[in-house]
Amino acid sequence: MKQITIFFVILFISQYNTVAASPEWGATGHRTIGEIAEKHLSKKAKKQIETLLQGQGLAIVSTFGDDIKSDDAYDKFYTWHFVNFPFDQKYKDSEKEKRGDIVMGITYCIDILKDTNASQEDKIFYLKFLVHLMGDLHQPLHVGRAEDKGGNDIKVLWHYKKSNLHRVWDSDMIEFYNMSYSELARNTSDLSKAQIQSIQQGSVLDWTYESQSLAKKVYNSAQPDEKLSYRYSYDHFQIVRSQLQKSGIRLAKVLNDIFD
Repeated sequence: MKQITIFFVILFISQYNTVAASPEWGATGHRTIGEIAEKHLSKKAKKQIETLLQGQGLAIVSTFGDDIKSDDAYDKFYTWHFVNFPFDQKYKDSEKEKRGDIVMGITYCIDILKDTNASQEDKIFYLKFLVHLMGDLHQPLHVGRAEDKGGNDIKVLWHYKKSNLHRVWDSDMIEFYNMSYSELARNTSDLSKAQIQSIQQGSVLDWTYESQSLAKKVYNSAQPDEKLSYRYSYDHFQIVRSQLQKSGIRLAKVLNDIFD
């Protein structure tokens, strides 16, 4: 009887952790972004990045920001994965997170990579982190509301399984689509040179406001405890795919600016 009780306690904890955990974009999303970015790198930038990463591609290092969460030594970077400020307020006027946010984090990574005095070790670390954070920035709920933790506290059912709105946009829709990151990267929309240049225009802050604008729509897309299924993917997965593609294209632009 004691063994049965222990089994159900472990099962409950396991299920709770599965629901509570919410990796940004999930591994598949982040790797898709890295793979897309590779296609838009200049030859000069690609060569320097390959040297720094010792031959590793952007897809393989794209999950670095989540991987290091398992190490307490990197707890100080936790708040770099998102930014929360009121929808009716400008970022510059908002109260800032003392430990930093995603806008500050991306800016810091870029500064280190441009710093000729920065160590090789720091350049590698912050390059990996930059790849990850540029992905996070394009997940709308990473620019969501603080009061619901970017949708993490909005519980929903995803195909009859417990989830939350943040997780649905991070990984549930992507995993349900059942394509590998390389397949998703290959099957992006065909864009003209002018369209690509248009996507790459603007600053990190402009892209932050763009994600926040999408976050407003995401919040209106579902109610607490709602049962989300095929129709939800039909209505919203194209936004996910578009954000993955934009993120990869913009990541390449940022890296080209740094290394060209």
